[in-house]
Amino acid sequence: MTLPYDDALTGHKGRPQSVGASATFAELLQRVKAEGLLDLAPGYYFGRLALNTAIFAAGLVAFFALGDSWLQLLVAVWMGLSGGQSAFMWHDAGHKAMFRNRRAASLVGYIHANLVNGVSYGWWVNHHNRHHSHPNHLDMDPDIGRRTVIFDMKQYPTRTGRQRLVVRYQSVLFFVLLVLESYKMQKTAVKMIARREVRRPVLEAVLLLVRAAIYLTLVFSVLSPLLAVAFVLVQQATLGVYFGMIFAPNHKGMALRDGEEEQLDWLARQVLTSRNIRPSVLMDFLYGGLNYQVEHHLFPAMPQKSLRRARELTRDYCAERGMPYHEVGFWTSYKEVATFLHDVSAPVRSGQAGPTAQAA
Repeated sequence: MTLPYDDALTGHKGRPQSVGASATFAELLQRVKAEGLLDLAPGYYFGRLALNTAIFAAGLVAFFALGDSWLQLLVAVWMGLSGGQSAFMWHDAGHKAMFRNRRAASLVGYIHANLVNGVSYGWWVNHHNRHHSHPNHLDMDPDIGRRTVIFDMKQYPTRTGRQRLVVRYQSVLFFVLLVLESYKMQKTAVKMIARREVRRPVLEAVLLLVRAAIYLTLVFSVLSPLLAVAFVLVQQATLGVYFGMIFAPNHKGMALRDGEEEQLDWLARQVLTSRNIRPSVLMDFLYGGLNYQVEHHLFPAMPQKSLRRARELTRDYCAERGMPYHEVGFWTSYKEVATFLHDVSAPVRSGQAGPTAQAA
């Protein structure tokens, strides 16, 4: 497979010591700070919180207005998308991009993660921070570790049974299985809280129970049993696909590393492993600013509204210093992901996975 930048410079697992060697994060950071792009934007986030509340409320109004009607499946899709939009709020709160105050950030996080989506905010913060520290590192990035699909053939021996079937056709099944992404995150929440691997297990457990009680009571009291089950399945599948479509283009198919030590400095680590989706008003809304993945990884505490300008500064700086910067359109981003997954699993389909893999 041809990587989005010259493979001869990086090697298959991304060792670009000579790429953009004169580039330094400190120099770029100075330019960003000079324009105040890391300053908090409380007015912007109060507006976003109000908009998200309005979207959620509109779904509730439609739910009660329609009653026991199969048109409720449209409401289920709406509420799934609403849950995805609320995820941007817990995401930015967790990065302290919304509030520097931990209590304020945690309040937003627990409400939007645990209460709205059934996801453990405490687990997510720990998991996501580790991902940001070492994106696309086969041994250090937990987002790679928790996937069934493989990013390198060295991962294949650890896959067994149905997992190997998924790997064989992972360029397609990766996207199909996104319908389960919300369920998997909710299942992980229960496991992490039960093991007390989060800071506030009692609080998080109570919020999950309150959510489940309200959600299931409303659905099964307003809708017939069959429709209620269909509503839950459609809403969860929509949320899962939305989650997956947001994170899928961010890093897959970009530079990989492995080993016990990090090989890249902060600037190269974030720029070479991240893919931007070309911005527009629609893309910015659908992705909650995560289409500016390069800038978000470089400056995780930057408010969403500042990412567009940071993109301009970062692109210019990378061009000056010879640092590859990858940005593509919406459809191209998913095509690159599918092509990468297809090429990685090619030895499995051809029966050339290797004796170690075959024997595992």
